[in-house]
Amino acid sequence: MANNWAIAIGINQYQFFQPLGCAQADAEALRDYLVTEGGFLPEKCLLMTDTSAPFGDRSTYPSKDNILRLVEDFAAACWQPQDKLWFFFSGYGVNHQGQDYLMPIGGNPEHVEETGIDVQSLLQVIQITEVNALALFDFNRAFASQGNNPVGQETIELAQELQVSTIISCQPEQFSHESRELGHGFFTAALIEALRSGNGKDLTNLENYLSVRTPELCHHYWRPTQNPVTIITPGNPGITGTSTITDVTTNSENNSLIQPEELSEDIFSTAKAAPRLQPNYLNNYTNWQSNSSINTEQPAEKAVSPVSPPPLPQLPEVGQISGNLPEIQSPQQPQAENKIPITKQLLLWGASTFLLLGLIVVVVIRNQAGFQTTLDQTQQNNSTDINPNQRRADVKTLPTLARANPSAFPTTPPPPQRTPTSKAKQENQALLDLAKMSLNKTQASDLSKAIATARKIKPGEPLYQQAQENILIWSRMIFDLAEGRAKRGKYSSAIAAAKLLTKNGPLYPKSQAAIKRWQFEGKQYFTNKTLLDAANALIKRGQASTYNRAIAVAQKVSPGEPGFDAAKKSIDKWSEKIFAIAQKRANRGKFKDAIQTAALVPEGTAAYNKAQAAMEKWQSK
Repeated sequence: MANNWAIAIGINQYQFFQPLGCAQADAEALRDYLVTEGGFLPEKCLLMTDTSAPFGDRSTYPSKDNILRLVEDFAAACWQPQDKLWFFFSGYGVNHQGQDYLMPIGGNPEHVEETGIDVQSLLQVIQITEVNALALFDFNRAFASQGNNPVGQETIELAQELQVSTIISCQPEQFSHESRELGHGFFTAALIEALRSGNGKDLTNLENYLSVRTPELCHHYWRPTQNPVTIITPGNPGITGTSTITDVTTNSENNSLIQPEELSEDIFSTAKAAPRLQPNYLNNYTNWQSNSSINTEQPAEKAVSPVSPPPLPQLPEVGQISGNLPEIQSPQQPQAENKIPITKQLLLWGASTFLLLGLIVVVVIRNQAGFQTTLDQTQQNNSTDINPNQRRADVKTLPTLARANPSAFPTTPPPPQRTPTSKAKQENQALLDLAKMSLNKTQASDLSKAIATARKIKPGEPLYQQAQENILIWSRMIFDLAEGRAKRGKYSSAIAAAKLLTKNGPLYPKSQAAIKRWQFEGKQYFTNKTLLDAANALIKRGQASTYNRAIAVAQKVSPGEPGFDAAKKSIDKWSEKIFAIAQKRANRGKFKDAIQTAALVPEGTAAYNKAQAAMEKWQSK
């Protein structure tokens, strides 16, 4: 049975940013709604604010270390595939060197990488756990940090790539606003209002409500407009614990109607095509949607109850259709045959014979002219320096219609059987066919589209064998892209690419085994990255002991595990920092302090041998 989980974070009293007034109230209001009205259990809803109570024996103070460790523990021990998760953050967001960060209570704009929580790692761990998640980011941006890197753009791209449904409080170039008079941020106020008025039972309705109500609140309180951004992933279920989409699911890309049972279990696979509706019903459904839309001139409590959609048109049964068809009468035989005189029969026979001979002569003359034209063209080609291989390539470029429908050209001889080609030629042909479709060989999604197109060619149809070879080549290319991403530590992107290989594909078993391996490695990578972030947070510039403690934490990453290379690089860098501090103290004549500092360089690090040699030298002085 699927469980409902929630993490609501709201931070007011920042240490390095101007304090906020309503972020804590926003998190508390959402958590209260989910528990009291959304069907979530209190023990599965984590609240992290300046003054929130402990969660069991764990502190909920919204520091970087607490947030990361609690998310990691939930992901490793609690969340299961198909569970529902709400992740809500109200506080400062910063974009540093093109990467978005959530700023915890100790976040420092001067040291964003060391003190912030990068959104990519957060969404990756949510994606790896395969929970049905909704991430809500009420980003407050410090005015001085806007610059040329507005926060939110990378989050939008990550949500689309990782297939995590996400709502951001405003466009990247806008600012989120709050009102002490209202008691909330405008985005969160509109969110709670939507949920309580019944407009949040699915993400499409929620998106429609927020896109109207949030700007209204901004205008009412005389603030600049903010427009929320919503990323809806295919197949996302109802977002509250007690509601599910049972009638119609809206595909955000093409707004076509898809029945829930037609959605694939794999959120990265393409949904089946929806049945085509009759024009009259489609117009009726559009009118019903417009009549059922939110009335923005009235309060949410007085919104008109939705009108039921018109029923689907009833199609006649097979028996009814066949019954209405006119009966086909067999042709009646003539009552009596008129007898034709023998002379007329002879004249008719002779005229027919003469006409037949004339047609044969015409055909022979036309074919002779065609043969002469072909012979002239062959002689002309042989007289030039064209490569014979090039001429064979030209033969392959016959009109598609002629190959697809030979009966349309009765006088054209059937094309010869395609001779086997080498693997390199097959790959070149597959790349050429991909280019003809204007698709990119480095995009797994484009390769998946090409495979879907090739599968439309059925056995026995022209070019079927070529299509099957292309499918195999394109499948290998998708898997190679996934493996390359995994080697670079982009496990979520690797899994997303591998999931494009469907069950009836040639590499499906191999891709499934790789997905399981990458999911395990991804969790290890996130754990080790969390350790490395915690180690970074311990460092204080100029204090050798803090570098020593950071090295001790980073050394918990075992060799061979994902993230070990990054940890080893940091350890060596920090050992050099310790040795540099020791040298500075020695240069000032403080040899005893220098020796004590150099002793903090651990064995096995890059600066260990230099530190030992320097200690012997300083001891003699």
